[in-house]
Amino acid sequence: MRKLLVVDDEQDICDFVKNFFQERGYEVLTSLSGEDALEAIKKDKPDLVLLDIRMKGMDGIAALKHIKDMDRKIKVVMVTALEDQDKMNEAAKLGACEYITKPLVLDHLEEAVEKNFKI
Repeated sequence: MRKLLVVDDEQDICDFVKNFFQERGYEVLTSLSGEDALEAIKKDKPDLVLLDIRMKGMDGIAALKHIKDMDRKIKVVMVTALEDQDKMNEAAKLGACEYITKPLVLDHLEEAVEKNFKI
């Protein structure tokens, strides 16, 4: 089963995305912080991470650096409310495979996840 980790400091977003992808046959884990995400990755080894950029504590860019240090093969799709070209460029340099802006459009989110599972 394809394993997806959703990382966002908003519980409602985690729950919403988790329910959406579980209905489509994914195993979905959630984390509310970058620090918790790193622990989940060590323990559960997801195939793909949906990672919010703006979070309290460790932000998504710092978490991305750590994720790629742990396992370069894990695919990471960055998610943010603000379209910031500098952040997008930095995330791409660090190995993020996609960048999606909020509010989340489920069709676009599903398309990004499906595409990156095929790569």
